[in-house]
Amino acid sequence: MAEGLAIMTSGGDAAGMNPAIKCAVEYAAAKGYKPFLVYDGLRGLIDDRIVEANRELVSGILHRGGTILRSSRSQRFFDIEYRRQAYENLKRRGISKLIVIGGDGSFRALNQFYADFGVPFAGIPATIDNDIAGTDYCLGVDTALNMIRQSVDSIRDTASSFSRAFVIEVMGRHCGYLALTSALSCGAEICLVPELEYDLNAIGARLKHEINHEGRGYIIAIVAEGVKMSDYLTRWIKDSLDMDARLTVLGHVQRGGSPTVQDRIMAYKFAVGAVEALHAGETNAIMVYRDGTYGHLPIHTVVDSKYKIDPALIRLGAPLGR
Repeated sequence: MAEGLAIMTSGGDAAGMNPAIKCAVEYAAAKGYKPFLVYDGLRGLIDDRIVEANRELVSGILHRGGTILRSSRSQRFFDIEYRRQAYENLKRRGISKLIVIGGDGSFRALNQFYADFGVPFAGIPATIDNDIAGTDYCLGVDTALNMIRQSVDSIRDTASSFSRAFVIEVMGRHCGYLALTSALSCGAEICLVPELEYDLNAIGARLKHEINHEGRGYIIAIVAEGVKMSDYLTRWIKDSLDMDARLTVLGHVQRGGSPTVQDRIMAYKFAVGAVEALHAGETNAIMVYRDGTYGHLPIHTVVDSKYKIDPALIRLGAPLGR
């Protein structure tokens, strides 16, 4: 009987998960495995929401955002008895390998599962925050950036029409990658992220000069949610620059949308790499993309390290904070 390999998604949803699911199923089958799908993430492992994959289940999903497998966070998975229940569900179906598409929390959970029961897994990084150490790219990032770009471009139309300032808050609790990249690509005048020091006095002096002497008629500011400065910055612009200012919080619109070409191709390459790693006998490999090269790293190298934004990007964005 063919060896079973199950694919699951866990943690926050990200565009690109569905293409990764489809490719992992098809490539695993081509390598001689019997592919399975786990619905509802870690909770699905425990509650036996596991089905054998077929063409119909993964057809027509390339263009869909989010994850057809759904996701969840499960406190029960921290309990060894529930993990044992999940293991018995896999064992009964002959599933001996797992692919998890998610973030470092999901990777840690599956690594504990491997330590308990010896079920090897491969991880595909998927988070729009792009904050997983060891890889320059995570699934969902390009789609999220394009959703933000589209929103900022639309907001700019109103900002220029009414000579207003708009503060736009984007996701990023601990990482300012989305905000910084969006600010640079959208031509924002202000960007506040956790990784950059900012000086409101210097920002104010710069913008006053541009307003009074260079014909600036509106302002776009992009702020990472983790800075917790969106409301304050909106009031500060009104008071310091005497310009009508509005706050727009983009929220979960950033997670949705049809995956871009970039995310679809990255999904395919990560999925192939995950199946190949498991086929080669790797037990806890995380797929990575670094400096234009695809590869994988042991989980401890990934989760025990802190992600840092490319210093070159930091240098480009530094003038927007002063």
